[in-house]
Amino acid sequence: MVSSKEESLIHDIKISTVGPGYVSGQGAVQELTSMDLAMKLHYLRTTYYFRSQALEGLTIINIKETMFYWLNHCYIPCGRFRRSESGRPYIKCNDCGVRFIEARCTITLDEWLELRDDARHKLLVPNQVLGPDLSFCPPVLMQLTKFKCGGTSIGVSWAHVLGDAFSAAGFMNLWGQATKRQYPTQPLRMTRSDNMGHNPKSPIKDPLAVKRVGPVGDHWTSSNHSKMETYSFSVSWPELTRLQSKICGDKNHQQMPPFETICTVVWQCVAKAKHGSEVKVVTICKHGSKKIFEGVITNEAQFIKVVKTESSVEESSLMELGLLIMNQGVDVRRNVKEAMETNTELPDFLVYGANLTFVDLYDVPFYELDVRGQTPVYVNCAIDNIGDEGVVLVLPARKNHSDGMTVSITLPTDHISKFRSVLKKEWSL
Repeated sequence: MVSSKEESLIHDIKISTVGPGYVSGQGAVQELTSMDLAMKLHYLRTTYYFRSQALEGLTIINIKETMFYWLNHCYIPCGRFRRSESGRPYIKCNDCGVRFIEARCTITLDEWLELRDDARHKLLVPNQVLGPDLSFCPPVLMQLTKFKCGGTSIGVSWAHVLGDAFSAAGFMNLWGQATKRQYPTQPLRMTRSDNMGHNPKSPIKDPLAVKRVGPVGDHWTSSNHSKMETYSFSVSWPELTRLQSKICGDKNHQQMPPFETICTVVWQCVAKAKHGSEVKVVTICKHGSKKIFEGVITNEAQFIKVVKTESSVEESSLMELGLLIMNQGVDVRRNVKEAMETNTELPDFLVYGANLTFVDLYDVPFYELDVRGQTPVYVNCAIDNIGDEGVVLVLPARKNHSDGMTVSITLPTDHISKFRSVLKKEWSL
């Protein structure tokens, strides 16, 4: 929860809208895939922190000018949502642009980053959701906050219906290129609709990876039954090696990858923190390709796997849990798509937090946002509007991943303190 003291540090807020410099997508519409619509209640909130050199000497007008040229090539995220006669949402492209917020902070960038409250990042990124006036709500919002020292944060709110974290980062990296007057040869594209909505089938059971909510109508949000809190901690490479050794023991032939190592440790720690409430099913979200961004935003490239056990997670060996995560996950994307299309009306699902959900964001190119030769000194990323079972994000700690990993976990508030205690007692983290 953000403290009132931290809220008072942000002031002089101004709001405007920035669109493409010319009409580049006039009359274009973008149909949405079943997976896009399955993710529509989730939002990515990313905050990039830069030293003063990044935007030094640029006025707000200069910054908006770079955005005009950038958005000429990115008119889909500038659009607004409409509904077809069947009620299925689609995007009317190049409609109203990106919402742009300016703000100032009374302390320096270093002082801000030294604050211990993970919730502070929320003050630097817009927290709006889509709806209830769906046709007027921007799917992308940006907040530029100037610190006392001249440093800057750029907070980006990205509606997940547009694409995953790799898509959002690729979109922002195109802006970085625009600050150096470099532009893509082709406009940003979105995955073509699978058109499944025209062939409704008989209802099927909802997949284990989702939680049905709503109906939410044109207000794309849902409420938690529990108050949620986020806690982040770093894992250095030496610490990661120690965790891997403890999990694998003397089984030198077994190799536990970094992401799966974190999943194993956190899964058991959460189970112990929630003693008495079994955590026997988890969801693993991981990007299926490490290709460079090729100008396509999509929700189709991220695996959504369900891992379940009949044994007690608290009492299971770490190796057993790790092998389950590595080898027994079942990709349920097709099931999710089918569940989206088996009713006369599209259902409303939560994916993140329907089960305890692990999301591998380690390879997302956050630190490749290059603004006039300057890259971020720190990037924070969160997923908003999640289910009560919680979400664990595995992120790069710093540029070039030289400092290991950052793990960000969001759970009900009454479980966070217990989780931290278990993590410290059993793993010295």
